[in-house]
Amino acid sequence: MSKSRLFSKCLGLLVTLVACGGFVVHGQTTIFNVPSTDVQATQKTYFEADFVGHLTSLENGGFQTFGGRLLYGARKRLEVGVNVFYTRAAGAPQSVELQPNAKWQVYQNEEKGIAVATGGVLFLSTPHRKSDTLGLIYVTASKKVKATHGPRLTGGTYRLVGLNAGAGTQGGGILGYEQPVNRKLTFLADWYSGKNRIGYASAGFGVTLSPKNVVYFGYSFGNAGRGNNALAIFYGRNF
Repeated sequence: MSKSRLFSKCLGLLVTLVACGGFVVHGQTTIFNVPSTDVQATQKTYFEADFVGHLTSLENGGFQTFGGRLLYGARKRLEVGVNVFYTRAAGAPQSVELQPNAKWQVYQNEEKGIAVATGGVLFLSTPHRKSDTLGLIYVTASKKVKATHGPRLTGGTYRLVGLNAGAGTQGGGILGYEQPVNRKLTFLADWYSGKNRIGYASAGFGVTLSPKNVVYFGYSFGNAGRGNNALAIFYGRNF
């Protein structure tokens, strides 16, 4: 079997695995986990299959999250979408979580490499329980360095609306860094501050397989301790 055919079969297996079933931090057009200032192009659709796992047994605190994200460019500078996630973990049965979301690119100046965006994600468990409803709102700004393989820096702030008392930090900062290595490979790193369900630092790589296909892989480190650390693999396709 040729290397290209073997790679295609492995990629197909990956897509099959991760499309079966979410990770709570993955919102819209992102760097790795945190929202970027990018939005989906008008009338274009993006689908992503996600797998996130803390690779120990469920009895010892391991978990596996399976999910998918669908984004659509509703109009210029506005994207809307929905995520569906399911997590396997020990203890009580886990619910499926729906995450409707939207993002508006408030400002963009390509010549200066500056952009600003704001958006939100609503977290809804099914079967629905009022206590599980949670909202995320944020603002991010980015600066692209004009140079060969110049990086892009992102910063911002977020707030969790409806967070139960004692469930963690209500808000904090957002940081992101994107470093092109070549035209197909990009190093990615981002961070939500705070100790809550989205409080993670992540690092990894994005690999452009073709103009329509991309794979992201990396590792997320929980702000609240090693028990939240997880391997992450995402496969995305533009339509």
